[in-house]
Amino acid sequence: MFDPEHWAGLPFHFWSVVFFVFGAMIGSFLNVCIHRMPREESLVLPGSHCPHCGAAIPWHRNLPLVSWLALRGRCANCHGPISARYFLVELLTALLFLGSWLAAGHRSWALALVYCVFLAGLIASAFIDFEHTIIPDVFTLGGMGAGFLASFLVPELHRAESPTLALQRCLVGAGFGAGLIYSVVRVGKVFLGRQRLELPPASRIVFAEHALVLPDEERPYEDIFYRAGDTIRFQAARVELVDRCYSNVPVTMTRTTLRIGEAEFATESVPGFEAMTDRIVVPREAMGLGDAKFMGAIGAFLGWSGVLFSLFASALMASVVGLTLIALHRQDRSRPIPYGPYIAVAATIWIFAGDRILKLWLGV
Repeated sequence: MFDPEHWAGLPFHFWSVVFFVFGAMIGSFLNVCIHRMPREESLVLPGSHCPHCGAAIPWHRNLPLVSWLALRGRCANCHGPISARYFLVELLTALLFLGSWLAAGHRSWALALVYCVFLAGLIASAFIDFEHTIIPDVFTLGGMGAGFLASFLVPELHRAESPTLALQRCLVGAGFGAGLIYSVVRVGKVFLGRQRLELPPASRIVFAEHALVLPDEERPYEDIFYRAGDTIRFQAARVELVDRCYSNVPVTMTRTTLRIGEAEFATESVPGFEAMTDRIVVPREAMGLGDAKFMGAIGAFLGWSGVLFSLFASALMASVVGLTLIALHRQDRSRPIPYGPYIAVAATIWIFAGDRILKLWLGV
């Protein structure tokens, strides 16, 4: 039963079906990650349940792809709608796993599995970033670690003849990817360092422990206070601290200092406060540090050439989509767009068409 030659003798497309089914199963797990990770919830407990009524979902109603179609996208208990995203993620993962086998299975089953692991990380990162504009470190820093391990175990990932050479190319790719985007972040801070936001009259903004919560978005402090001199400024109609209130005062906040009118506090000594204002000036970045770490993970798997293609292709796609949405009045010009999904799509294109792109590139 465990003889490798026995399994190798099975038809190639038997394994195509296996990879598709396995991909759908992994897609079901990715849905759990996409929903729970940004909310810092356990991936294990509680088990699968309806987001509306909380009823537990038994295994026979939790079959990837099949259950969503059979139930017509509704909970069997309360008949509440279940997002089509669940079906889409399962189908997308199944198709990409199948594509990995078709693209790499003739050369190496191990390489096909590595591509599956990488693509699963791209899918989860893209959907989380699209919904929450964050990419968890488990997919960025963890992705770099997985890239190093995969390079050592499967040198063919970097077209290397030895694990040592593969690790060298992996390190170059990770460093090039993270360093390139980090440079974009630094340059962007110089030229696009401040953003003036016009808010509805008497808007309530919350300075929470880890993020600035605006009426329609949330910005982590680690993105706002990237440099020592980065400052939030606004005129507040009212400021409410735990033990006191202020009216009609200017407010400035840096990483270390909070000034409300004439009063000054250490930022870390104020766990949170609320304010009312109709405009605010905040530091901004061309890209987030999460994108730099994400590109580092991509470089660990795809090398420097994959990074370079992913950067330019994602920039092109983001520009076209962003300008189209602005022209259609579906996107506010001043509102940042999640960039991770475009990077993920570009990296996926490189996996399946990188050879042809590289030949065309070198030919030109």
